[in-house]
Amino acid sequence: MIPLVICSVTALAIVIEKFISIRGVEKKAGEFIKKTRKILKGDEKGRIDRVLALCEVAPSPPARILKAAIEKKGRGREEVKEVIVDAGSLEVPYLGRYLRILETIVTIAPLIGLLGTVRGMIRAFNEIALQGVGQPGALAGGISEALYTTAFGLSIAIPCLIFYNYFTHRTERFIRKLESFSSEFLELLAGR
Repeated sequence: MIPLVICSVTALAIVIEKFISIRGVEKKAGEFIKKTRKILKGDEKGRIDRVLALCEVAPSPPARILKAAIEKKGRGREEVKEVIVDAGSLEVPYLGRYLRILETIVTIAPLIGLLGTVRGMIRAFNEIALQGVGQPGALAGGISEALYTTAFGLSIAIPCLIFYNYFTHRTERFIRKLESFSSEFLELLAGR
């Protein structure tokens, strides 16, 4: 049960961290994209410089991607596109951090529960070997241990799987939003 408790505490910490970090990243990115679009809709000169200045003060994934693209704006379209892709690929691990650990907990929690089941059944059979079949109370402890560990392992894995899928979906949706905004910005840079 101790490894299962460690898994559950770790999973809970990851879920709380992911809710906080994803909400913060999405909020900062949304504000940055909104401000950038407002600057880009203007006709005045120097709007790319204003976007670059905004990138410097706004710590978010789209800001870092656009900063990399703006710094290469004099190059060809393909090179700028490659810079955007490279900068985006640097952001993906940050957005998906701790998801591998959550995925591992989804996998190992039921296995640890099954290990407890096997251990409990071994204990029950040892009791049978020592006391015989006529003592049902002697078997109850081993069978109870087997059932509790399996149930606890599954009760950790099932919610972890739900949260893993939820966070993976939100991360992928955010990455698609970044790709769309980057393409939009790439078109603007190509036109200038």
